[in-house]
Amino acid sequence: MQEQLLDFVDTDTLAGFRLQHLEVLNWGTFDNRVWRLEVNGENGLLTGDIGSGKSTLVDAMTTLLIPAQRIAYNKAAGALNKERSLRSYVQGYYKSERSDTGHNAKPVALRDHNSYSVLLAVFGNEGYDQQVTLAQVFWHKDKQGQPARFYLVAEDALAIREHLANFNNDIKTLRKQLRDNPRVQLFDTFNPYEAAFRRLFGLDNDQALELFHQTVSMKSVGNLTDFVREHMLEAFSVQPRIDGLLHHFDDLSRAHEAVLKARAQVEALTPLVADCDRHEQSTQERQRWEHYRDTLKVYFASHRSRLLEQRLANLATEHDRQSRNLKRQSEALTEQRGQRDQLKDAISKQGGDRLEQIATEISRLNKERDRRQHRASDYARHAAHLDMAAQPDVDTFSRNLNTLATRKENVESQSAALDNEQTELAMSLREHKAQHEELERELTSLRQRRSNIHSRQIGIRDALCEALSLNADELPFAGELIRVREQDTTWEGAAERVLHNFALSLLVSDTHYAAVADWVEKTNLRGRLVYFRVRQTQTTAPPQLHPVSLVHKLDIRPDSEFYGWIEQELARRFDYACCDDLSQFRRESRAITPAGQIKAGDQRHEKDDRHSLNDRSRFVLGWSNEQKIATLENQQADLEKTIQQLGEQWARIGKDRKRLAEQRDAMTALLQVQDFSDIDWRTPRPRPWPPCNRKSRRWRPLPASLTP
Repeated sequence: MQEQLLDFVDTDTLAGFRLQHLEVLNWGTFDNRVWRLEVNGENGLLTGDIGSGKSTLVDAMTTLLIPAQRIAYNKAAGALNKERSLRSYVQGYYKSERSDTGHNAKPVALRDHNSYSVLLAVFGNEGYDQQVTLAQVFWHKDKQGQPARFYLVAEDALAIREHLANFNNDIKTLRKQLRDNPRVQLFDTFNPYEAAFRRLFGLDNDQALELFHQTVSMKSVGNLTDFVREHMLEAFSVQPRIDGLLHHFDDLSRAHEAVLKARAQVEALTPLVADCDRHEQSTQERQRWEHYRDTLKVYFASHRSRLLEQRLANLATEHDRQSRNLKRQSEALTEQRGQRDQLKDAISKQGGDRLEQIATEISRLNKERDRRQHRASDYARHAAHLDMAAQPDVDTFSRNLNTLATRKENVESQSAALDNEQTELAMSLREHKAQHEELERELTSLRQRRSNIHSRQIGIRDALCEALSLNADELPFAGELIRVREQDTTWEGAAERVLHNFALSLLVSDTHYAAVADWVEKTNLRGRLVYFRVRQTQTTAPPQLHPVSLVHKLDIRPDSEFYGWIEQELARRFDYACCDDLSQFRRESRAITPAGQIKAGDQRHEKDDRHSLNDRSRFVLGWSNEQKIATLENQQADLEKTIQQLGEQWARIGKDRKRLAEQRDAMTALLQVQDFSDIDWRTPRPRPWPPCNRKSRRWRPLPASLTP
């Protein structure tokens, strides 16, 4: 297979630049239209009656390749040197007639001095897919002189009708049109023109052109040895070559001695290099363990720092709790002291002004009670949402306050984790939906056709066929014409794996090859395309295959015009022995197992398990895709179930995030209550001592409306 990739052409009979076709316009008796001689790189035989134009075409080819001063026109017909000339060819002399006096003969021309002539030849190098065009354009500057001309060399295939016509006989217009083509070079003299096409053809000297000039119109050869020596061999001095060989041999001897010396030095230094490598490895290992040892100190220090910070946080929490208790006790003490002073003052006064003070105090306390009751109601609502005591006492309130910060951190951590999970779930949903859409596109494409080729490759072919106005059946993929036989389905996975790349190759006949190659060159395919140029195959004997060859398990579509080419190609590239056991596999030089292990050239083995061997969604062989459609529909159903499950997980995570957000808001509200007294509206207050009746000296109870 590798040797095939390195071959540029199937045979060397067409190697090098060879004449594809010759076109002439207004040359000799080839008048008034473009005359074309097709050779197509093959050997050609030009025959015809005397005067039919054989020498005219030979002289046209000679004019394109040989300088004018060395050309003898009509030499191939054995004529005299002056019988024909460039002027006679350009004006088209076809007969002679005598003047009225009858003494002088005058040539009669097909064309006058207002016409122009063109010679054009296209050469092709099939091995490198190159084409070169040589052309010369002739016109008349005056009626008596020799025709003027310019020379053209193009690295492309040109034609007279398309590129050297329609310029209204204005040579300047023609030159301008040609200069606008970046692949065209124009010359006014022969020497630079010759240098240009010799560079493209790879002609280092003019010996080949000289040989062509001598042989193209040769009638006979006198002394063959003299002819070969003069025209086919270059003279050179032998002694400098011998001296050069001797010096080169001395240089090689010294180089060999230097190599032996260097090899001995390398062998002597190799143990030292190995010791240096071991030393460097040991040094790196020691540095690595020292780095680990130093890192342990930082680790334990950070761990201890974290524990101390936790201890300080606990102590700070306890300090806050005790501070709040101390503040509450201080406030209670201050209030009781005030009540004590009020009682003392009431006892001392024993007057009615105390009732007004009590009413004012009752009003203030009622407002404070309502404020605390409202906050206690909010506290109870948020606490119930968090499964905490709705009406806590002092100790319960302190414990709740100490745990709220930790619980809030946990809730925020859980919320962040759910955010990450939801983000990952969204990415997974997008990926699965993209896969579902890809499967839907692939199924839609498969239901519209019969082949198993991927829709990406089908899209490239459809664009190609649309651009070239071709039918898809004219450019089939190899996989559309090959299938595994029904009785050999156990080998279907292995056959699909080994033939996968070949099956995705486009088969292009010679008829469409040029147009396809041009379109592929100019188009951004946005993908990969492999195509084979399929020439008209000759009927040959059936290929010799292994008795258990993989090719025997394959069917080729019998009505295909590429049947013979595919049969030869399968035999050449995929003649693998199908081995059911490894003992036979080890004996064969080219073999394959049912598990997909491939052996080629008795050395190279390959087994690619990146995809399942029996994954029918990747199958590309055959001209029926019902099984592949069923497989893809099953995959699509499984994918829809997965998408539904991911959607349910998305909804669950949304609910959990909402619940955590509500808990976080409730904790935030509870943390705003830092003192138990802000919600303590039930704790009884000492009642003011009732005023006494001075006359009776008995205490009267306060009215119920004034009781705090």
